[in-house]
Amino acid sequence: MLSRSFRLLSGYLNRMLPEVVFVLGAPGAGKGTQCSFISKEYDFVHLSAGDLLREERQRPGSEYGEMIEEKIRNGEIVPVEVTCSLIHKAMQKSGKMRFLIDGFPRNKDNLDGWNRVMSDKTKLLFVIFFECSRDLCTGRCLGRGAAGSGRSDDNLESLQKRFNTYLNDTMPIIEHYEQMGLVRRINSEAAPEEVFKNVKKVFNTAGLNGLVN
Repeated sequence: MLSRSFRLLSGYLNRMLPEVVFVLGAPGAGKGTQCSFISKEYDFVHLSAGDLLREERQRPGSEYGEMIEEKIRNGEIVPVEVTCSLIHKAMQKSGKMRFLIDGFPRNKDNLDGWNRVMSDKTKLLFVIFFECSRDLCTGRCLGRGAAGSGRSDDNLESLQKRFNTYLNDTMPIIEHYEQMGLVRRINSEAAPEEVFKNVKKVFNTAGLNGLVN
């Protein structure tokens, strides 16, 4: 009887945890655009790890600002404790229960840090992996930079470093989650609206279609 009660309580508490979808892919794969579509159609809050870091970098008096700027400019990854802290604060501030976390975890340190700090505070639903050729991704990022994105890393030198980081550090994370059966691969080379049709299939298959506004 006690065992059954414990299982019921555990299941209830698990349902009360904030639910997370990780969104990964190369720089320029369209993660931000698709997250914007998902947020508008489904009850998910879009949290971009990169945007949170850039906001913190620009915040007056930030103790992390200079370090974050140096890491971003060099295509390197910010220490996981900083990123997890910013993500957690944003989740709490939103008051919501379902989140798209864009561009995280990007390496083993990110993964280990998330598991250490956040795994008991959240429930991971699945990982969306946007696949796109390097040439197309590079063109998108350079076009974004030329259009005045305001991002100090939307230039060819930084992009080369970012792609190396992505291939060496992020792809093993995709493989890790793939072994757990959590990865949903989506080709993102088509027009954004066409890509989103496949994104919707993933969410509907997961039983999240009931969240449509």
